[in-house]
Amino acid sequence: MGDLFADQGVIRRLLDESRTWAFVGLTDNPDRTVHQQARLLQERGKRIVPVNPAAAEVMGEPGYATLAEIPVPVDVVGVYRRSEAAGAVIDEAVAAGARAVWLPLGVVDEAAGLRALDAGLDVVMNRRPAVEWELRH
Repeated sequence: MGDLFADQGVIRRLLDESRTWAFVGLTDNPDRTVHQQARLLQERGKRIVPVNPAAAEVMGEPGYATLAEIPVPVDVVGVYRRSEAAGAVIDEAVAAGARAVWLPLGVVDEAAGLRALDAGLDVVMNRRPAVEWELRH
């Protein structure tokens, strides 16, 4: 995979300049990694958009069943699904007009990442936002 999906300039730009993060797989369970990562970014001024089949409200933000249902522009889609499901989510992010996708530690789909890059999205893969935030700030 190399540095293709871990470009430090892209990571810095997404953490510093993005406003809205859609977290696919976000629920109200604070024990899940996705909840912890979303909370951290929300505490640092990012708008969080929960995306899960139940479309439940999480952290005071309304939830949506799919990325296509989100009524506001999304800067970054956090793909908190298993690697085998990540490609479909990345394709949804491209179709929904997201500017970037971020796959956390252990979630890798290089083919889907390349599709996203070809579509003009920034891609970060196998990185945790909280760790990258601490490295930058």
